[in-house]
Amino acid sequence: MARAASLARAWIGTIVFLFLAPGIVAGLIPWLITGWRWYDWGGASWVVVPIAWIAIAVGVTFLLHAFALFALHRGTPAPVAPTQTLVVTGVYRFVRNPMYLAVLAIILGQALLFGSWWVVLYAGIALAAVVAFVKGYEEPTLTETYGEQYLEYRRNVPGWWPRLTPWRA
Repeated sequence: MARAASLARAWIGTIVFLFLAPGIVAGLIPWLITGWRWYDWGGASWVVVPIAWIAIAVGVTFLLHAFALFALHRGTPAPVAPTQTLVVTGVYRFVRNPMYLAVLAIILGQALLFGSWWVVLYAGIALAAVVAFVKGYEEPTLTETYGEQYLEYRRNVPGWWPRLTPWRA
């Protein structure tokens, strides 16, 4: 019973955090900037619009996958309710920061779809903030929490550019 309750809490926390963090960063703020008004790319629409939707769809897919892995490990991506074990399965075998990359893909896909240089600028600001958070808080915290296990993972899996083959611990 306690195990089921733990899993339920993990899923609820993960879903709440999904709406609060990426929902605001990759949804609400681009909407505030653009009103989600499509840009008329004219004759280039047949190329630009599918690329934009592919970036958004791939971003959403990887984001949901990465979030689900946290819930399955009985925790959340939120720093206040982490997993008890280091998540190094699924997409995390290719890159250490798939959620941030997914959010960036969603934002850049919207920049294309809505033809907004303001959203591109916002993506750059969001990326700078995320890198600062990762370097200043996340990596030191994971090193302190998981020690050599995280250091080995960090040595083998790049933070920002995915590996071509999955890492096997």
